[in-house]
Amino acid sequence: MKIRIIKSVMPLFLAIAYFTAIFAQEASPPPAGESAKDMEVESSEDTEVESMLNDLTIEEKVAQLFFITPEALTGVDGVTVAGSRTAECFAEYPVGGIVYFSQNLISREQISSMLTGMQDISMNRINLPVFLAVDEEGGPVTRVSGCGIEGVPEIGDMFSVGKTGDVQQAYQTGAEIGTYLSELHFNVDFAPVADVYTNEANPVIRRRAFGTDAGTVSQMVPMAVRGLMDAGVEATLKHFPGHGDTAVDSHAGYACSSKSLDELRSCELLPFKAGIEAGASFVMAGHISVPNVPGCDTPASLSHTMLTEILRNELGFQKIIITDALNMGAISNYYTSGQAAVQAILAGADMLLMPSDFQSAYAEVCAAVYDGRITEERLNESVRRILKEKMRLM
Repeated sequence: MKIRIIKSVMPLFLAIAYFTAIFAQEASPPPAGESAKDMEVESSEDTEVESMLNDLTIEEKVAQLFFITPEALTGVDGVTVAGSRTAECFAEYPVGGIVYFSQNLISREQISSMLTGMQDISMNRINLPVFLAVDEEGGPVTRVSGCGIEGVPEIGDMFSVGKTGDVQQAYQTGAEIGTYLSELHFNVDFAPVADVYTNEANPVIRRRAFGTDAGTVSQMVPMAVRGLMDAGVEATLKHFPGHGDTAVDSHAGYACSSKSLDELRSCELLPFKAGIEAGASFVMAGHISVPNVPGCDTPASLSHTMLTEILRNELGFQKIIITDALNMGAISNYYTSGQAAVQAILAGADMLLMPSDFQSAYAEVCAAVYDGRITEERLNESVRRILKEKMRLM
């Protein structure tokens, strides 16, 4: 009798064990480092991004790829306000970003008024914030520091910071720059420089870099990124894949590095990897040719090998790739504005900085989408990345 009772309840025990295992499996925690709440937030963000994307026309999506000066937008020299002319032109070309230079920046009140006005224009036109950027590296490349703007300290060069060996100083410098830029209503800094200054003949990087040693630069760059972003300003790593070994300034013409991919991996790419891991929102692709990597002289900013295969796939950067200024000699001497814009998008770039002829470049990208050279899905990939970063500003 006793044996029969055990046998009769055995299926019940097995059923309980089975369903307990199923429930435990369904209730298992998400992968390490990602909470259920994080996954829910990410899913909600993705849904919102798709909704925003679906609200945009093809022309509006293309406009979001461009990062231009207020002069290129309005056709007016020395823009210092965001007024009716700006609103009228932005209505036709709701670009993704505006970059400002010294001629646009006069006083604290003027800068703040201009930038908040520009942000209002963008929200009213397209219900999206606009990236408002400046080159504020410290040292020789500053548009705000050292220009007499009230309450803005003078920032020294990054080479001096790197020389201290103190990574906290890199963080503090980034935070200091980010604080005054954020107060003025900038939301993007085209900094820090992630180049390693290894060529004494280099005419353009020099003291803009944190140093001549990849290890030092790789320690300083992520701290500067965190300092900027903790202050509320998006950071940009530049100039991928590294401008510190070239002997020519790409502003003027063809700039080249003879390094192999393995040599880049052991030096130039290390600070970019560190900055990406620190959360940088942008990587600026330089107009540097590395013929021993893709096997041709195409500048990195227009190279599928450099932008997609190496920066995206190997280094794992999934945020916004922006070109360096497309009006620089390394591009404008060899390509039309339209050619460079289309090739950069096909190579993997998401945003196009300062083409020589904005309207021509915009028209050519639109034409490339309509005739299939750039698929709508490829266009959407870039716009999704832009929208995802803009959600951080809303």
